Amino acid sequence: MRERWRGWSRWRRGLLALGLAAAVPVAALGTVFVEIRLHYTGEPASGARTRGRDAVWLGHAWVDGRKTDADVAALAEQLAGTGVRDLYVHTGPLEHDGSLPASVHPRARWFTEAAHRALPGVRVQGWLGDEVKPEKDALDLDEAPTRDRVTASARQVLDQGFDGVHFDMEPIRPGTAGWLALLDEVRPVTAARGAVLSVAAAQIDPVPGLHTAGILLTDHGKWWDEAYFHETARRVDQVAVMAYDTSMPTEPLYGGYVAQQTELALRATPPQVDLLIGLPFFWDDKWGHWGDAETVPAAVRGVRLGLGRQGLGRANFGVALYVDFAATPENWAAYRRGWVDPA
Repeated sequence: MRERWRGWSRWRRGLLALGLAAAVPVAALGTVFVEIRLHYTGEPASGARTRGRDAVWLGHAWVDGRKTDADVAALAEQLAGTGVRDLYVHTGPLEHDGSLPASVHPRARWFTEAAHRALPGVRVQGWLGDEVKPEKDALDLDEAPTRDRVTASARQVLDQGFDGVHFDMEPIRPGTAGWLALLDEVRPVTAARGAVLSVAAAQIDPVPGLHTAGILLTDHGKWWDEAYFHETARRVDQVAVMAYDTSMPTEPLYGGYVAQQTELALRATPPQVDLLIGLPFFWDDKWGHWGDAETVPAAVRGVRLGLGRQGLGRANFGVALYVDFAATPENWAAYRRGWVDPA
């Protein structure tokens, strides 16, 4: 074998070395996919079902004047018999300096009052968000004056009758101190009002260190490490993992990925904090989101498998449905069939 190797040309030996070098990451990637797929095996536990702590993201139309009392009545009918307890109502977006013009939510007070009448026991949270630096030329959470204005915006939302503040700021890179400082600043404000502070959180590294590699290769912060997820979760009352836009190409891989995310998030979330897993109530078909793969049935089954393995006895757990204006009757039926009333 040694003599044969020496007899090959430098070009031929280089080509073989290049092929072997390429095969190593391909084999490693294959191992990751196999592991993810294995998370989708088995049967969900019978007790892995709604605890009545689910949520749904609602679009901006509910606070800008496009919706009416009839729409609120229809929403109440849609949610009847489900496990939905929280509504995340898009009340922003925030300006890039952290402020919130009152003109962007002229009917916020109308909606909070109408929703409280039609949906007793359901909490209505003001959903505030924006893109953030350094990836986007937008909100700079490392600036104290910006954080102060975001905090003032949270007070403004609570003044409109909301039961809580829900932050969705993307993409936040793990290690960002300004994000944690913002939560530390807003938490006393919501606590003083008896209100909820919740956040939409990034997915957790399916492979340790993947967030670092992703930033180096693509300059995009896609994942958080478990430690940063924990630091975020312990500062809030509720955290919802955005378990969609995963690039998984098949239903079993997507469902396995959701199961894995559920297990990772259960480990990283303090027991007193509500944990929700976000499900895709929308259709898209692109590299980051394969529509035929990221289905509600696959997501629900993945959540049930992950919950059964890691936290079946956890009461403060649910799913969050993204988003009302893109949801189909089939999405709602799959949620009810798979999570609310599983066979």
